[in-house]
Amino acid sequence: MRQIKTLLGGIVLGLLLGLWFGVNLGRDRPVFSNPFTEPTVQEKLKQTGKTLIEKSGETLEKGGKALQESTRESQ
Repeated sequence: MRQIKTLLGGIVLGLLLGLWFGVNLGRDRPVFSNPFTEPTVQEKLKQTGKTLIEKSGETLEKGGKALQESTRESQ
């Protein structure tokens, strides 16, 4: 019975630590930092910049495809 309690305790502890580390890794933070802290202004600006670059890339791709199709139709 004691072995089962120890095993279950280890599994629960492992899950909690894994969740803690996983959240930090997903947010590009140091592994041992607090995952519940609010992002700093620098982190918010970095994320906004990434989003802006992704959206502008998508827009450029759409524009390029539209340009290629318009040149095909005119030929």
